[in-house]
Amino acid sequence: MAAAGSGRRAGLMAAAAAGGAALWRRLSAWLPRGRLGLAALLGRLSDRLSRGRDRRARRSSWLLLAPLLTPPVPVITAPPCSLCPEGAHRFQWIRNLVPEFGISSSHVKVLSSPAEFYELLKVQIKTAKQRVVMASLYLGTGLLEQELVDCLEETLEKSLQAKGSSNLKVSILLDYTRGSRGRKNSRTMLIPLLQRFPEQVRVSLFHTPNLRGLLRLLIPERFNETIGLQHIKVYLFDDNVILSGANLSDLYFTNRQDRYVLLQDSPEIADFFTELVDAIGDVSLQLQRDDTVQMMEGMVHPYQGDKVAYCETANRRVMEVINSARTRQELLHAKTFHSSQQGSSLLSQQGSQASGGLKTEPDTWIYPLIQMKPFGIQIDEMVTETLLTEAERDARIYLSTGYFNLTQAYMDLILGTRAEYRILLASPEVNGFFGAKGVAGAIPAAYVYIEHQFYSEVCYLHQQERVQLQEYSRAGWTFHAKGLWLYLAGSDLPCLTLIGSPNFGYRSVHRDLEAQVAIVTENKALQQQLHQEQEQLYLCSGVVSSSTFEQPNRYVKLWVKLVTPLIKNFF
Repeated sequence: MAAAGSGRRAGLMAAAAAGGAALWRRLSAWLPRGRLGLAALLGRLSDRLSRGRDRRARRSSWLLLAPLLTPPVPVITAPPCSLCPEGAHRFQWIRNLVPEFGISSSHVKVLSSPAEFYELLKVQIKTAKQRVVMASLYLGTGLLEQELVDCLEETLEKSLQAKGSSNLKVSILLDYTRGSRGRKNSRTMLIPLLQRFPEQVRVSLFHTPNLRGLLRLLIPERFNETIGLQHIKVYLFDDNVILSGANLSDLYFTNRQDRYVLLQDSPEIADFFTELVDAIGDVSLQLQRDDTVQMMEGMVHPYQGDKVAYCETANRRVMEVINSARTRQELLHAKTFHSSQQGSSLLSQQGSQASGGLKTEPDTWIYPLIQMKPFGIQIDEMVTETLLTEAERDARIYLSTGYFNLTQAYMDLILGTRAEYRILLASPEVNGFFGAKGVAGAIPAAYVYIEHQFYSEVCYLHQQERVQLQEYSRAGWTFHAKGLWLYLAGSDLPCLTLIGSPNFGYRSVHRDLEAQVAIVTENKALQQQLHQEQEQLYLCSGVVSSSTFEQPNRYVKLWVKLVTPLIKNFF
C-alpha cells in the first residue's frame, strides 16, 4: 500500500506546478471561524489558491460516524500544474492526470430534455450489437423503467436468434443500498434478465466499505444511503456514450431536469468507461438469479472483509484503468503526430491530392475525471479546484448543482478568486426532497439555510456583482442539473464544460463514487450548443437577493438550523 501510494503521489507531483499553494493552505489553516472574509482578502493578493480537505469534516460531533470522515488510504495533496496561456489548449495539463481523447466536434450532441434522453436510451439499446454498459445509482420500478428492461430483453433475444450464440454483453452497475430498497426494487426488475440470459448479463451492486459492522446494523434503510453510494451515471451502447447526472427512473425521463451529452462513434472513450465500470463491478457484489449476492472469487468483501485491503484492491483496479488508458492515448498521440508530420511533408511534395488520406485533426478533447475518495482517488476534485483557482479576471463560470452544499474549499475559491460566478441551484419547490415524508421533508429547508449563509457571506464581502446565486423554478418540475461552463475573458461562448454525476458537495468529494468529463472544444458550433444549453437552464431562474429569504416559504425552523451543521456532510 505504501509503495502504491508513493507511486501515485510521485506521478501526480511530476505533473504539478511547484509554488505557493502549500503556503496558502498554511495561511488559511490559521484563519478563525470567519475565515471566508479573510480568505477572500488573501485571494485578492494571490492568483493561486490551494486545494485542501474540507476542514468542517473534522468538527463533526457524531462520534459514531467519525471514522467515516478519515479516508482509508493516503490522499494526494499536490495541485495539478498551471494552465497553459493560450486558447482551449491551455487545458492540456489535464492529460497529465487522465487520458485525453481527441475527437471531432461533430461526434458530440447536447440533449436538452428528459424525454429526449429516454427515447435515446431506448433507440440505443435496440440497435446495440456488441455491448450495453449502464452505470446508475438505481433503476426505478415503474412502467417506463420496465419498458427499458423489455428493450434489453428484446435486443438480447434478437442477438441470440441472429447467430445462435450472441456476442452482445450487457453490464449494469448500481448501488447496493439504493438498488435494494423496498420489496420491489432494482434487483427484482433485473433478475428476469439474469435468469433468461445468464451468460450475457451481469448486474453488479456496489456496497460502500464505510457501511459496516455496528453502523450497518444500526442505520435503517434509506438512511444507510447517506454513508456512501455508487453515484456514476454513464450509459454506453457499442461505441456511443451518454454522460449525464440522470438516473434510470421515470422522473428523470419526464419532469426532472438534468444534463445529457452524447458522444457518438467514440470507441476509445467507450472502451475506457467499459473498463471503468468493469473495474468497479469487480469489487462489487454480483447479483445472482435467486436474488442473492456474492463477491467474485478471490475478491475482498466490501463490508465483511478487511477495509484497508478492500480499498487497496479497488484503488489498484481503477487506477489501472486510468493509467493504461492514459498510456494508450499518449502512444496514439505520438503516432498521430508522427503521421501528421509525414503527411505534411508528403503534401508539400505532391500537393493537395494527398490530403484525402489524412485524418481530420480533432477540435474537441474529452477528459474523464474520476472521484472516489473512499479509495484515495480524487482526480475530479483536483481538476475542479484548479479550474476555479486559475480562472482569470473577467472570465465567467456558470456552475449548476441540484443540491447547493458546496465544500468549504470550493466556497473559499469562489469567494477568493477573480472570475465572475453565476451559480444555479434549486428553489425549495423544485428540490427533489420537496414534500417528502418524515425527516427528509426538512431537507429543502436545510438547503435554504446553507444558501442563506453563503449569500450572507457574499454580501459581507461586497461580492454581489461578481458572485450571483440564481434559483431554478419551473412549475411541475424538479431540478437535478449539475456541471460547469467556463467562458474565457472576452468570449461570449464557453470553451469548457464539466458534465456528469458530481454535485460539488461534500458527498460528491468525500463519500460517493463519481465520474464526469471535461469537454474542451475549439469548435464554434459545439460551443454554441453548450451556450444554448446553459441559457436554457438559466432562463428558468431568478436572481437571489436579500428579499428572497424574507418570503414565507423560506422560513427555516430553529431545529433545522441547529441540526444542519451536524448532518450537512451526509446529503
